[in-house]
Amino acid sequence: MKNTYKPVTAQQAVEVIKSGDHIHLSSVSAAPQCLIKAMCERGKRGEFRDVYVHHLHTEGPAPYASSEFEGIFQHDAFFVGKNVRKDVQSGYADYIPVHLCDTQKLYRDEVLPCDVAMIQVSVPDKHGYVSLGTSVDATLAAVEKAKTVIAVVNPEIPRAFGDALIPMSMIDIFVEDNTPLLEAPPAQPDEVQTMIGKHVASLIDDGACMQMGIGAIPNAVLAQLGNHKNLGIHTEMFSDGALPLIEKGVINGAEKVLDRGKIVSTFVMGSKRLYDFLDDNPMVKMMDVGYTNDPRIIAQQTKMTAINSALEIDITGQVSAETLGTKFFSGIGGQNDFVIGASMSVGGKNIMAMPSATKGISKIVPTLKTGACSGASRSLLHWIVTEYGAVYVYGKSLQQRAKLLTSIAHPDHREMLEKAAFERYGSHFVFISKK
Repeated sequence: MKNTYKPVTAQQAVEVIKSGDHIHLSSVSAAPQCLIKAMCERGKRGEFRDVYVHHLHTEGPAPYASSEFEGIFQHDAFFVGKNVRKDVQSGYADYIPVHLCDTQKLYRDEVLPCDVAMIQVSVPDKHGYVSLGTSVDATLAAVEKAKTVIAVVNPEIPRAFGDALIPMSMIDIFVEDNTPLLEAPPAQPDEVQTMIGKHVASLIDDGACMQMGIGAIPNAVLAQLGNHKNLGIHTEMFSDGALPLIEKGVINGAEKVLDRGKIVSTFVMGSKRLYDFLDDNPMVKMMDVGYTNDPRIIAQQTKMTAINSALEIDITGQVSAETLGTKFFSGIGGQNDFVIGASMSVGGKNIMAMPSATKGISKIVPTLKTGACSGASRSLLHWIVTEYGAVYVYGKSLQQRAKLLTSIAHPDHREMLEKAAFERYGSHFVFISKK
């Protein structure tokens, strides 16, 4: 198979975009910034209108979502990241609610058209294959269905295995760029997050298969797992916090049912060290999001342990991880996929971990804010963790849940929660401490 190509400039490549087109951008650190810039330059010149932009979370500038491009670009993303949050909240950009596992179905089932997929790939190998590197997710489906695929060949993109490898024949237009991938330095846990990490780590069994995201709390959990044995990873994403445990042999996938000995993920975000670890590493399988996030696949792992977080949890165990009231802060993402999958796993656990309060405001509340989107079903939740402890709510009644959740709330807010429960359930409701 040929591994040569004739590159064009980013400006030449985006000439294929026309009014009404639907564009897919590869995700997270793999967002093709040179193509985004060239596309927006055409938009500024008024060369097209009503172009739809789709993606999962992306890092870096997202000018197409701003008010400047109203009527030129319509941002309909599958997740609300920090770089588009204000634009979504103000109405200049929009969001499509969808489970992460189903983002690929939007393209494959032709719910959404894909006219142009704009991606980044690794340098071709001798067999004529390139790698999607850090972003397989829904990008592979977009590449399969797109009328035109524009690929930025970037030597900074790691050559990842699994579904990430695609033949050059799937690409129509090539652009070259060597801009380093955007990095997310590992978050350092504070005292509260460290306590949460200790509580969560105490719930993780040897031989467990884990899902967790990026940030201080996941890093705090991973930092406490040094004495565990034979842990595995099947996740939507992983970051730098896992590397010390992999190097130590704690994470080795030895007891996984599927993909034994492999780390399975669909996108990664972290430091240059993480991207170098991913490069040419047969231990890592970067897979389609329809595989990583399918609850039926997740459930086949024994001791599947899903660790997620929330913006608010009410005293019945109802979770809001997507919105605060009517304001969107993120998206459905993969939380539900893994809560469901872990709940069906033999020996599986799902865990919601969060600080008890943020800026003095309790994250455990009597009721979710008006307009809040409820996330993971409270009927499936197992463990809820704050710095004040871990409580098991599965199979517990409403009144029992109120007592348990109040016991791990910040002490400054427990009286308020107790009063709310008393008013809700009547005079027979008597608060008792967690045992």
